[in-house]
Amino acid sequence: MRVLGVDPGLTRCGLGVVNRIDSQKLEMIAVGVIETGTDLALEQRLLELERELTIWIDKYQPDVVAVERVFSQLNVRTAMATGQAAGVALLIAARKGIPVAMHTPSEVKAAVTGSGRADKKQVANMVVKLLGLKEVPKPVDSTDALALAICHHWRGTGNARIAAALAKSASKSRLTKTATRKVSKK
Repeated sequence: MRVLGVDPGLTRCGLGVVNRIDSQKLEMIAVGVIETGTDLALEQRLLELERELTIWIDKYQPDVVAVERVFSQLNVRTAMATGQAAGVALLIAARKGIPVAMHTPSEVKAAVTGSGRADKKQVANMVVKLLGLKEVPKPVDSTDALALAICHHWRGTGNARIAAALAKSASKSRLTKTATRKVSKK
């Protein structure tokens, strides 16, 4: 499975592509950052994000796009910009028929370090260790994107199995109720 992690941001949007080699081993395929100029109008910045994200998706063909879930911050302007950038990633994935997963920062930290309260340095060090890198990717947005991809490899597949089992159970329950109604009408 190949996951494209997206750490959304309007000024810097981190991207990281991670493959699963086997049940325990992951491999970094690509890492980078899309930067948009603060001198551009908002719609032009979003358009630039759309262009660059589309290039990454077309080039790396991810099976899933994992995006950081925007959470309420004290700085509303920053939260809005992050949400807009996340929306661009979600739209492109939907347009291309690629499943999307969203993970909160604390979910990512817990998956990568074992603690939902880990700091950026701890996350970066674990990303280096887990992917067998020689150094921490810079800037931090790219490291965060790799952490998102790792999180999805380890948590997302389990969450998907749970969702599938619940859907199957609900389907069986509906079939049983339908069969019961047909029997009782006779």
